[in-house]
Amino acid sequence: MNFLAHLYLSKPTVPARVGNLLGDFARGLDTSAQPPEVLRGLQNHRRVDQLTDQHPAVVDARRYFSPQRRRFAGICLDVLFDHYLIRHWDQFSEQPLEPFLADCYQDLERGFVLMPPRMQQVMERMIDDDWLSSYESLENVNFALNRIAGRIRFRHRFDDPIEEIRPHYQHFEQVFLRLFPDLIDAVNSVQQRPQVTSP
Repeated sequence: MNFLAHLYLSKPTVPARVGNLLGDFARGLDTSAQPPEVLRGLQNHRRVDQLTDQHPAVVDARRYFSPQRRRFAGICLDVLFDHYLIRHWDQFSEQPLEPFLADCYQDLERGFVLMPPRMQQVMERMIDDDWLSSYESLENVNFALNRIAGRIRFRHRFDDPIEEIRPHYQHFEQVFLRLFPDLIDAVNSVQQRPQVTSP
């Protein structure tokens, strides 16, 4: 899953939210120095990613991508799922999206001291440019994916995956709506998260 979904599935505290985003920046990091709640957040991040990758609906959805982009299908779906979470936000949360994002951004700023330098840089840009709410637009989803494609260091044909998302947009939306309640249930089975509710 992408940033917004990981924040939604996190406990609403500074260290938990940092930990739930740390998974994308933890390579080579000595996590033993992290506070316990950050580590629990990191474990939750990894659990959510594993469940997402193995979910039958997600496994099936990857075959809708052409061979040239299938290698990156998981990345496409991760970002696209944040788009669908925004579209269906009222179904999953009693708190409106805008104050939820404001709380998350504030907590992440407070948690900079807990982050490795690379994560600090990315989070600062994410907050300044309000990446999370920008995923409401499918064009911005494509922009984000092209930005990711630009960081890939080998030759590829990943650019403009929106070409393959649009024809299957409604199918991918149903995949998300099957997946996300399962993730909520899995997270709730590990520990109580009052803000996470199944529809």
